[in-house]
Amino acid sequence: MIDNRSHGQPEANAATKPDGGVRLRSTSIIMMLGALVAVGPLTIDMYLPALPAIVGDLDTTEPLVQLTLTGTLLGLGLGQLFVGPVSDSAGRRRPLLAGLALHVVASLLAAVAWDISVLGGLRVLQGLGAAAATVVAVAVVRDLFEGRAAATAISRLMLVMGAAPILAPILGSAVLLAGSWRWVFGALAVLGIALMVGAAAALPETHPPQRRPPAGLAQVWHGYQSILRDGQFVLLALAGGLTFGAMFSYVAGSSFVLQQQFGLDEQQFGLLFGVSAVAMIGGAQLNPLLLRRFSPPVVARVASAWTAATGLVLATLQVAEIGSLLGFVVPVLGMLAAGAVVVPNTEALALSRHGDNAGTAAAVIGAIRFSFGALVAVVVGALGNDGLATATAMTGSAVAGGIALALFVGREQASPRDIVGGRQ
Repeated sequence: MIDNRSHGQPEANAATKPDGGVRLRSTSIIMMLGALVAVGPLTIDMYLPALPAIVGDLDTTEPLVQLTLTGTLLGLGLGQLFVGPVSDSAGRRRPLLAGLALHVVASLLAAVAWDISVLGGLRVLQGLGAAAATVVAVAVVRDLFEGRAAATAISRLMLVMGAAPILAPILGSAVLLAGSWRWVFGALAVLGIALMVGAAAALPETHPPQRRPPAGLAQVWHGYQSILRDGQFVLLALAGGLTFGAMFSYVAGSSFVLQQQFGLDEQQFGLLFGVSAVAMIGGAQLNPLLLRRFSPPVVARVASAWTAATGLVLATLQVAEIGSLLGFVVPVLGMLAAGAVVVPNTEALALSRHGDNAGTAAAVIGAIRFSFGALVAVVVGALGNDGLATATAMTGSAVAGGIALALFVGREQASPRDIVGGRQ
């Protein structure tokens, strides 16, 4: 394993391939994992500029189109609950390649969907396929890194998760200039094929047979019981998931808020959405620097407080109708940057508690994360898809995440034997 806890960084020169002893550069592995975690954000975000067009083309309503976004998140969340235990018992590569294949097939069928219900169902299948890429990438991090190094590695993946939303709406807007929204799903199919080839060629098996638990429903159930009985793991997963929900509230409402409420066109929306993703990248880049001086719980606690406070400012401005576009965008950028600090630290702390079942632990974390994402998408739509609706969902999720993290800190102080700053 790569464990550089004393320096707070992953080892720079090499990682060991457990099943063959071949030395591979850790940066290459992180790049491959980054490409895999990009599947989810690209699947979610590339078609955002096309949401209003889909409403007219399929003769449906805004809430129903928004449910296709919810369907993708449900697929991502539920799929991880299945893929996680499978990746623990069967290794990382085979579930990954099978999931990518499902994503490709669902994308091709979505490109020819003729009804909103059909599109919604296919979006669930897309999410199920993307779930394999997400959960395997996080599990591989736990296979190779520990403690602060794991938090740093996840921060590097957050950079990609920030860059993917930058590229996704811009790419989606470019596709819409050349063709209809159906072309977006064709592009996602091509992406899935490219990642299948890349993963098959470049990603080593990081979970060798001697470390795999026995397969079977009883073993899966025991693994989930062990994880869910760990109250501090659950609090950390809730803190990260709720913070992700706050960030995703903006994703869910941004297309309607920025294009319909503030009058931006599809290309302007794509560019401004890219600016918000830059804020996420800034937070993710800042996190490794903070981890050189402070422990993950301290960094997460301060960033969570900032996220909640900025959310309260955003909600206040929207209620008072102050600031117009800037009054909405500026606080959102602050929330996204801080959220990108909270999520990797809470997830790294949670994963470090269950190293033997990293796939299952990653699945629970991912399921909670995307379930909250699906929930806030429904909330934003139900409240009206405007700036106030988005601000309400963002602030509520951020405050709830801060409460969960505060409860973890309280229990951590009462149980000093538990993990602090990556100690196991």
